[in-house]
Amino acid sequence: MEDLAAIAATIRKARKEAGITQADLADLAGTSERTIRAIETASGNPSLAAVVAVANAVGIHIVAS
Repeated sequence: MEDLAAIAATIRKARKEAGITQADLADLAGTSERTIRAIETASGNPSLAAVVAVANAVGIHIVAS
């Protein structure tokens, strides 16, 4: 759960620093505002593809190790 919370906080921080709303980010990532809320709160069950798209939209690139 710590990893999910860290990803959520990083995405939320990047979105706020970019000065965009959750609705704006949803449009940029091609997903719903509900999915953005789920990702930013580490709740629900968003797909990995949605998380990656949202991260990419705010300039975060997820790399598997």
